[in-house]
Amino acid sequence: MEVTAYLKQTQQEIEVVMERLLSVNGLPEQKLYEAMGYSALDGGKRLRPALFSAVLDLLGVKEKKDFLPFAAAIEMIHCYSLIHDDLPAMDDDDYRRGRLTNHKVYGEAMAILAGDGLLTYAFQVMLGVTISGVKAEQVLQAAKLMADCAGPHGMVAGQAVDILNEGKPLTLEELAYIHRKKTGAMIQGAVRSAAILAGASEEAQEMLALYGAQIGLAFQIADDILDVVGDSEEIGKQAGSDDKNGKVTYPSLLGLEGAYEKGEAAIAAAIAALDRWGAEADLLRAIARFCLQRKK
Repeated sequence: MEVTAYLKQTQQEIEVVMERLLSVNGLPEQKLYEAMGYSALDGGKRLRPALFSAVLDLLGVKEKKDFLPFAAAIEMIHCYSLIHDDLPAMDDDDYRRGRLTNHKVYGEAMAILAGDGLLTYAFQVMLGVTISGVKAEQVLQAAKLMADCAGPHGMVAGQAVDILNEGKPLTLEELAYIHRKKTGAMIQGAVRSAAILAGASEEAQEMLALYGAQIGLAFQIADDILDVVGDSEEIGKQAGSDDKNGKVTYPSLLGLEGAYEKGEAAIAAAIAALDRWGAEADLLRAIARFCLQRKK
């Protein structure tokens, strides 16, 4: 299946699950769920669930329905991070995916709580997953992995180091550290958690984790490039925000051509990590290329 069609299919499948998880009526805290849903159900690319699903396909999982809540939980963690990223104390963005950011609609306090709600609910969902043929130990292992990827050893660490270094010069190695944690960890986690749940060998998990790390790098490089050359309307947020916030990026260190070359090298490394598989990994190869070539 062509990549954009696969992403669209995954988007539809995941949003059905997320709508069910975030649907409440008549409760005093209903406004909280509305704020959570505002950012979680706003039509993002759903790259992480798509990668999760593609790994299941690669590893021969035929019936994926029971796996989807775990994938939806990964996406909820990602959506929480976007809500908090956009807050005035963080990146102070007014638009995300072509709409007003959460705090612009619901206020800062409710936006913070919506992010908190998505993050904690995600682990409630993960730990409640029951999949035929998958041991409880595998579910626990996959959930722990995602906690490591999302928390102060992963995404939150990257966000913290990013904030601490705003307006400061960075080396390429320091920049790579930030984005390996901030962006790459959750992408890598989506890939490896699917491999854990599918019962892949440790060696296969390691190769898929390497794949995930490399496409995480390429995805971030593409984000940095789009912030320079992208159209605000097409990318759904204000272009030029990195420069406004004094952030060092791959284009600012390497130039646009150098950044793109580094992204191409990351994609080549990601594809090389799939060498043990044949045509059954072609979808993952195509997703890797998409990560750098996307326009939004």
